[in-house]
Amino acid sequence: MKELIETIVKPLVDFPEDVRVDVLEDENRVTYQLAVNKTDMGKVIGKQGRVAKAIRTVVYAAGSSQQKKVFLEIGE
Repeated sequence: MKELIETIVKPLVDFPEDVRVDVLEDENRVTYQLAVNKTDMGKVIGKQGRVAKAIRTVVYAAGSSQQKKVFLEIGE
């Protein structure tokens, strides 16, 4: 899943080397924390959050086969 998120986000940003995905796992949920360069934040979020929503949709669909709930947080 981490690789999937990186594959989606890196082509969108100006600084792909700054893209980082951290994984926090509890007993019933997995949280992926996406960090990008401060100047790329607007590109990842998109107008009215459309790009971020699309990324979350893909990640949640890919994670639906897991027994745990999947969350994606976007930050710096």
